[in-house]
Parts: sequence; C-alpha cells; structure tokens
Amino acid sequence: MQIRELAVADAWEITPVAWRDDRGLFLESFRHDTLEAATGRRFVLRQGNTSVSRKGVVRGIHFADTPPGQAKYVSVAHGAGIDFVIDIRVGSPTFGTWDSVVLDSESRRSVFLSEGLGHAFAALTDDATLTYLVSSTYNPAAEHDLNVLDPQIGLVFPKEMGDAVLSDKDLAAPTLAELLAAGALPDFAELKAYYTKDIA
Repeated sequence: MQIRELAVADAWEITPVAWRDDRGLFLESFRHDTLEAATGRRFVLRQGNTSVSRKGVVRGIHFADTPPGQAKYVSVAHGAGIDFVIDIRVGSPTFGTWDSVVLDSESRRSVFLSEGLGHAFAALTDDATLTYLVSSTYNPAAEHDLNVLDPQIGLVFPKEMGDAVLSDKDLAAPTLAELLAAGALPDFAELKAYYTKDIA
C-alpha cells in the first residue's frame, strides 16, 4: 500500500498493491495501522455509505460541523470518477485550494480526507459506485454545502464528462465567500489540535 499526501494538507491518496492470478485479484483496500503510521491520524469507522451515479453527476461540495466533523475514506467499487478535496479551513496555508484523484475499479485507489475538508465527487462513467467509510454517523443538522461551481474555487471537470448534473440543493449552495462572511467554515487551528488529540 502506497500513501501520498495531496496538495491539500491532511488528505492522502492510497494506492493498494494487488495480487493477481488466474482466479482474479486480492488487495487490502483499507488497513488502519498502515494508514495511521503514514498519516499520523487515527481513523475510527462509524458508518459506511454507498452512492451510485450516472455519468456527469457531481455530488458536493459537502462538509460537516467541527468538531467532530467527519473524516472520510473514499473508494470506487465500480466505474470511475474524480474525487475532489477542497481546503475550506479558515487559517490553513492551503485555504481555498483543491486537489483531485481519479478513483476507479481498475487502480482501486482511495482517498482519505480529514475532518473539516470539503469533499466532492464527479462520475466519469454510468453506474459509478462510490463507497465511503466515515468517522461519524449521519447528522443532517451538522451537514453543510458549498457551491461546487463557485468560480473562486474553480474546480475543473473533464470535457468528456459532459454537462455537470447537480441536485437542486447543491446548485443552491452558498459560495466560499458567503460561508466565510457568515463564519460558517471550519477553523484550521482548532482542527489541527483535534487531529492529534487521540494519538499517543
């Protein structure tokens, strides 16, 4: 398993090693001790989710109140998509920037993102099946949206994806500037202390 930190601090790409033979393949898609050693983060699984999207569907940008927020370990079980991590933590050196990883059922890569980071996913194929393990259970009152088309963020979608298909809720989401003015974004310093609080 190879783990690489993304351009957005506190987010990582995980590339598993697959063992193949005439029966198929085997790989470790998640391993807590390897992840913790590479990231300095302890990931406690509280819920697992699956979404299936047709080509062109964009979900996000989503984030949760912090603390505790919601760390995510994201993979694609079928098809392909682009996973976006957006730094919306006020005071972060990479505030307002983003990075992306292509997740698909060939490479079997995953993305691990810490609490307080924004997350979005764009389906590159029909029936793109996203699975994500999360560190807290769903709490609708603590969930928030940031407009995925906000030009200040400037996410780039591949032309072959076609027109972006968004929910009404995601289309109506506020911009980064609006959330910042409202004091509704996570605080970087508070989160950095939270990330290390349970690591001996």
